[in-house]
Amino acid sequence: MTPGIKLLVYLVVSAVCALAVAPFAVRLLRKLKAGQTVLGYVVQHEHKSGTPTMGGVIFLLPVAVVCAVEATAFSLVALAVTLGFAALGFLDDFIKIKFRRNLGLKAYQKVIGQLGLSAIAAYFCFASPSVGTELFLPFGGGSAELSYGIIPFVMLVYIATTNSVNLTDGLDGLAATTSLGYFLTFAVFTFLAFSDAADTGRGEDAEQLFSLSAFCVAVLGGLLGYLVFNSNPASVMMGDTGSLGLGAAAATAAAFSRAELLLPLAGIMFVWSSISVIMQVLAFKLTGRRVFGMAPFHHHLEMKGYSEPRICALYLALTVIAGALTLIFARAI
Repeated sequence: MTPGIKLLVYLVVSAVCALAVAPFAVRLLRKLKAGQTVLGYVVQHEHKSGTPTMGGVIFLLPVAVVCAVEATAFSLVALAVTLGFAALGFLDDFIKIKFRRNLGLKAYQKVIGQLGLSAIAAYFCFASPSVGTELFLPFGGGSAELSYGIIPFVMLVYIATTNSVNLTDGLDGLAATTSLGYFLTFAVFTFLAFSDAADTGRGEDAEQLFSLSAFCVAVLGGLLGYLVFNSNPASVMMGDTGSLGLGAAAATAAAFSRAELLLPLAGIMFVWSSISVIMQVLAFKLTGRRVFGMAPFHHHLEMKGYSEPRICALYLALTVIAGALTLIFARAI
């Protein structure tokens, strides 16, 4: 079986696995009364209160299966870090459900958990001969040796990415749809990197990069199956279990492939979610006025009359365009 065909098999298996698991997961979550508590200020979503949450397990399960099959250092550490962030999100979701409130873990508790998990991933990058301490620069800029500085840099990538994906998870299907474009980009990028490594005789690097591509494909397939149940109107939401796990997977794809500086372009809509919140907070504190009707930006679009499916389509289209540009720029690394 050729590597390309193998990835297609992983894609199909992951999607089918998610489709098969989803109905049972939704019924179980309903039975456990694991319903979403909608933020009080998002009045347009009040009708969604009680929708089963923690649905991230639906697309995380196929990822675990594929990573177990590949069983390389890259795939196993990627899985461990992703599930670690998902577990942190699960605790946050569990507290919200248990006490029927919007607040789960306190901010400092989340930060401590994210720092610890990010440090593990960053140290792996530092110690792995297939990743290393060089930061590769796009547009033919060569590389920069960061030495121990790679550890705080990768930690920053993880924390920024997981929180940006979490902010994007505000509409039915939005985080999952946007992630489709992102993981498609990195599935292609890592496969091209695998091909380059194989062609130049770097067998160990090629094996690791292929498993990373398989990881991206598994997330992609899992999301395709999950979206059947998460598209508007959603019958299940991913919760922080899903959004933090998804964010960690997104950061892993970039960090393990040494493409951290391409992440802001490939994940442009995740970045925009964070920027829109920062702009809103700063503007209000400095001037007493708001830049947007509501932040993150997808809520502003809602207030302007855009439907949730239309916003999802817009975010996906922009992510796909940004992904295509990412792949073009990537060949100049």
